[in-house]
Amino acid sequence: MNPLAEHTTLHSRRRFIGQGLAAAGLLAAPHVRASDKTAPEFHGSIIGHGAHRYRLDMIWSKADPVKTPVNNCHEMVQVRDGRLFLLTDDPRNNVLIYSKDGSLLGTWTLKLGCAHGLTLALEGDREVFWIADFTGRVIKASLDGELLMELPTAAQCGAYKETDKYLPTEVAVGPDGRIYVADGYGSQFILRFDSGGKYLGKFGGKSELSQGKFLQAHGLVMDTREKETLLVCTERMRNEFQWFTQEGEFVKSVYMPGAFVSRPVIHGDFLYSGVCFGMEPDDFRLKMKRGFITILDKENRVVSNPGGTAPKYNAAGKLAVMMQDQPVFQHCHDVCVDDQGDLYACQWNANKVYPYKLHRVS
Repeated sequence: MNPLAEHTTLHSRRRFIGQGLAAAGLLAAPHVRASDKTAPEFHGSIIGHGAHRYRLDMIWSKADPVKTPVNNCHEMVQVRDGRLFLLTDDPRNNVLIYSKDGSLLGTWTLKLGCAHGLTLALEGDREVFWIADFTGRVIKASLDGELLMELPTAAQCGAYKETDKYLPTEVAVGPDGRIYVADGYGSQFILRFDSGGKYLGKFGGKSELSQGKFLQAHGLVMDTREKETLLVCTERMRNEFQWFTQEGEFVKSVYMPGAFVSRPVIHGDFLYSGVCFGMEPDDFRLKMKRGFITILDKENRVVSNPGGTAPKYNAAGKLAVMMQDQPVFQHCHDVCVDDQGDLYACQWNANKVYPYKLHRVS
């Protein structure tokens, strides 16, 4: 176990797992309407902590919601030429293409109604996307939206029985081209394929507390910050990040008390993640507060929580419970970091708002 998680008692682990499961039943609960473009209450405010503070731009997107509506803004990436690609699950426009000033440059669609994960990968000099749609489809596409390849389903490749649930949420691509698929809404395995789409095996599976297993294997990325490139997965229900070798062997975990972390994003020496919820324990009763962004340094210590409470560690290195501090965000599903260090927050279940931009101020 990592130094942070090893101080967490089994009792508190079970308490937060119970909170996570309770929250799963609250996803459809009504929530306060997001600030609209006419009166964005927190627009222009400074959020974050330490050297990672940002000016919030809630009206960054210049897209017309009548012409290019979105449903859930699930994930966003920046390609080499500086353009930003946003994945939504509105089948009329799965991808919106932006410049950094918020101008809409174009759209395309593969008519996916459950598009969830957007991963940028390099094949030689060519950039391609991997899109996970939790109907069971995992697709490779060009930057122009051309369908290049589709992986077999878990049943088709022999990983699962026909009756097993398969609802993929994210893809990561290793340095050798191997493809990793997180079945985050299904049977909680990570499936491995070679670069040509041949099934190689799986690891993980569903378990409440076992290391290397999951309640919700939500997001994936290759962590290149150390000598050995590892695969990091967000275990959202257990409020933690888990690291694995490229062969699927469990290495370590970092506990994020109270935080439903979504996709992990590596940029330089830092690990970023959107947090869909922040949880506060109170006599074992759940108080649900909305999301924020969390930023971890190379030692995987939280250094800033834009929109959330300041990170606090005690003398033993244990991290205090984190929760939303300001109601800036509703459910941060992803954060994109651009080449200037600015952030873009993609939100789920947030009244169809476009991404917010966070301009780095320190």
